[in-house]
Amino acid sequence: MTSRDAILRRIAAALADVPADESPDDVPVPRDYRRSHTSPGGDLVALFTERVRDYRATVTHAGRAGLAATLAAVLTTRGVRNLALPDGFPSGLIPPGDWQWHREPLDVPSLDALDGTLTLAAAGIAITGTLVLDAGPGQGRRALTLVPDYHLCVIRADQFAADVPDALARLDPSRPLTFISGPSATSDIELDRVEGVHGPRVLDVVIADPSDTPREQP
Repeated sequence: MTSRDAILRRIAAALADVPADESPDDVPVPRDYRRSHTSPGGDLVALFTERVRDYRATVTHAGRAGLAATLAAVLTTRGVRNLALPDGFPSGLIPPGDWQWHREPLDVPSLDALDGTLTLAAAGIAITGTLVLDAGPGQGRRALTLVPDYHLCVIRADQFAADVPDALARLDPSRPLTFISGPSATSDIELDRVEGVHGPRVLDVVIADPSDTPREQP
């Protein structure tokens, strides 16, 4: 007997007493668990900022200079020039400067040769310091944020949810969701931290005021 056969046999045994005409929707699933570990009325942006910085990501709040100018300043500090730009990224947010923007289609070798990528986000989770991307406009497919060594992500202050259940309620479960909690990192048995193993080694987050972020696509 293979492992697959053993697993399927155990599943069949566990379902032996389920009526043949019963569907999953016929049995309600209790969801009375605790939905948030944050304090009611707390500052979600401040909490996210604190948590994502613990992961060694850099957080910048867009100031009076404007969001595009803030992005330009962050990119200048990093010294990057060649970046992937996903379809649907608002033209009004493209930072001014001598950047080289590369658009899809991009194969893996082309992505690997770039300095990084600039995207939007679908949501943020304050308690875990997590960004969520769903491959929507301005976010691109998963490879755009996993292959290049640098990721600059823009998120609006009104996109933060307190905890995971609230964030999931805002998202479409049929879309390819990517959860990003700081730069890609792992530790071996000696707890030596190594960054950039499974994704970008460097993550910058820019938090924008909702009024400064165009919703329309170019």
